[in-house]
Amino acid sequence: ILWLTLCQLHNVVEIEYLPTYTPSEEEKNNPALFANNVRRLMAKALGVPVTDYSFEDCQLAMAEGQLRLPVDTCLLEFARLVRRLGLKPRKSEDVLREYGGRARKLRGERLTLEDFAQHLNVEVSDTLREMFSLFDELEDGTMDIREYVIALSVVCRPSKTLETIKLAFTMFEAEEDGAIVEEELASILKTALGVPELNVTDFFCAIDIQDKGKITFEEFRRFVEQHPDFAEEFLYPHQEGFQNGAATPSPTAMCNGFCTDFTPDEHIGAGTEARKKAD
Repeated sequence: ILWLTLCQLHNVVEIEYLPTYTPSEEEKNNPALFANNVRRLMAKALGVPVTDYSFEDCQLAMAEGQLRLPVDTCLLEFARLVRRLGLKPRKSEDVLREYGGRARKLRGERLTLEDFAQHLNVEVSDTLREMFSLFDELEDGTMDIREYVIALSVVCRPSKTLETIKLAFTMFEAEEDGAIVEEELASILKTALGVPELNVTDFFCAIDIQDKGKITFEEFRRFVEQHPDFAEEFLYPHQEGFQNGAATPSPTAMCNGFCTDFTPDEHIGAGTEARKKAD
């Protein structure tokens, strides 16, 4: 768009001045409420949706990796919490490698919320509790730190599927042969996709042609290179909430360049109070 604009000798720009917005007493005491209400008025005037997710989330949802995120993925919510906690590393490769090494040493030991906070060197907060709940699948107040590292890798490198899977293998693989079993592959892939359940039996058997009951990363890599549509063929058709790549409703850019609203439906009601004045 910018290139086309610069190539034209004459460009028409329409500027609309909105009425001055005077904050209420509540908004004066709550800058976030004031900012959200002003943002909603601007969005209403532009005719575009409002979302709590960023352009980075738009890129994450549209990433063209071998594992395209399903529409019900929780990784967009995870990415938002990562930013809020300031946990997204600048040098992601080095940090992810370090996190992977630390997680491997724990060998699947489950962490409590306090352990998780100490592991990340952050204070326990409501935001951290939200993030912790994404990984507390057993609902027993514990989590596997390896799943956090996998999710963080996807958020930091959304189009580098094999790099994330390779990192995951290093955390799960057995020391004697560098292999993982079907249950571990399921844990890796469902975390990388941000879904609660995933049946990988057909996929695992297709890779494990020698019927050893375990696979290595090299076997995984060779298989996905030979079958670039492995996700659609072995994972998506058998899972509710998944659609194949051709039919998956990916976020589309609107005419003004904005991305569609990724905000989950259940979160819409949460912003009602903040919208009272704006509406």
